[in-house]
Amino acid sequence: MTTHQDNPADQRLAVLPESGYVYRTAWRAATGDIGGDLHLRLDSVARYIQEVGAENLVDAGEAEEHPHWLVQRTVIDVIEPIEFPNEISFSRWCSALSSRWCTMRVDLVGSDGGRIETEGFWIAINAKTLTPQRVTDTLIERFASTTTEHRLKWRPWLDNPADPDESMPFALRRTDIDLFEHVTNTAYWHAVHEVAALVPEVCTPPYRAVIEYRRPIKYGEDVTIRWFRTGGPDAPQVHLALTVGDYVRAAGLLRTL
Repeated sequence: MTTHQDNPADQRLAVLPESGYVYRTAWRAATGDIGGDLHLRLDSVARYIQEVGAENLVDAGEAEEHPHWLVQRTVIDVIEPIEFPNEISFSRWCSALSSRWCTMRVDLVGSDGGRIETEGFWIAINAKTLTPQRVTDTLIERFASTTTEHRLKWRPWLDNPADPDESMPFALRRTDIDLFEHVTNTAYWHAVHEVAALVPEVCTPPYRAVIEYRRPIKYGEDVTIRWFRTGGPDAPQVHLALTVGDYVRAAGLLRTL
């Protein structure tokens, strides 16, 4: 049984290394990515780190060999919200890897304040078979320069919520679908926003948001968001799930840091 002390969902993310391959870029926060409080939204963060990842592969010379990646888990730690207007600097590096997948850290820092730390568990995918494929030796060599963990294994951080207290339907749009005819990973964060708006005591910075993807959601399926609260006033948490019928397609966590 995982205890609070050794649960990775309770631990801080790896810090920026002093050496090795770190990809850096920057751009201004877009007006369409800001919430009503003028803060960069979680779904915008998920989309930004995906775009930074695509740029990173081009910079590393690996985009042609590895154009398709599937995210298995995304962690977003809002240390201090990034407000609009702001120029955002991105730093991306590998925090652990194996021959078919890796965890990639991306830090977002605003020129006028704000800091968001993220980590994604990314799997290299063969587009024809939709199965994991081995990455190139050159990618391993470059990404391994920022981590000593070279035998990364997948371990879920979250349990599927049982007997949730609350639920509501989550409508899908055709614009939520990717080239594999699955719901995009950023669309899941729209569902997280629906819950986060109802639990401001949990989502006051600094806080952590996590999504683990279990099975793809397809357009036309009836999706329900289910959640429940745990923890006391000093450490509130919300456990949530996106379900289709009785099956959990993604599990999530909102918690204070």
